[in-house]
Amino acid sequence: MRKATAAAGSSIFFAAAPCVVAGVVPWLLTGWRFEPVWLPLRILGGLLAAAGTVVVIQSFVRFVVEGRGTPAPVAPTRYLVVGGFYRYVRNPMYVAVVGTILGQALLLGQLGLLWYAAVCWAVTALFVHVYEEPTLLRAYGEEYEAYRRAVPAWFPRLRPKADPR
Repeated sequence: MRKATAAAGSSIFFAAAPCVVAGVVPWLLTGWRFEPVWLPLRILGGLLAAAGTVVVIQSFVRFVVEGRGTPAPVAPTRYLVVGGFYRYVRNPMYVAVVGTILGQALLLGQLGLLWYAAVCWAVTALFVHVYEEPTLLRAYGEEYEAYRRAVPAWFPRLRPKADPR
């Protein structure tokens, strides 16, 4: 897939998936209303939400540049994406989206978002286990298996894997 096509497809998927899951739904659930919360938690939440957003954006860019495709299952990458945040954790987008929602919960003082984050993680983990990992194994074979052995799925490594392939 050409980079321009991959970028366009990734942009559409970005708006359809993480923007809805970590933006529209939390807004619908909370109206972005700020409830009383201890200031250090609010600051931590803002930092967590901002960091999650940066990780998601960088991961989407990596799919275009390194993978020559999109994160969307209908337009997968030509190459296995293992650089950037993928050197620390196999699912940085999913971890970052849940982290963004957790950050919003703290920032807004909306504890209901903690439940929403837990549901998002559970659904995502099921999707990864049932669909994504078997699909990647079929598409990339031993390359993905080696990557899977080297990089954890959900809890990032403290040091990046030098060459996770």
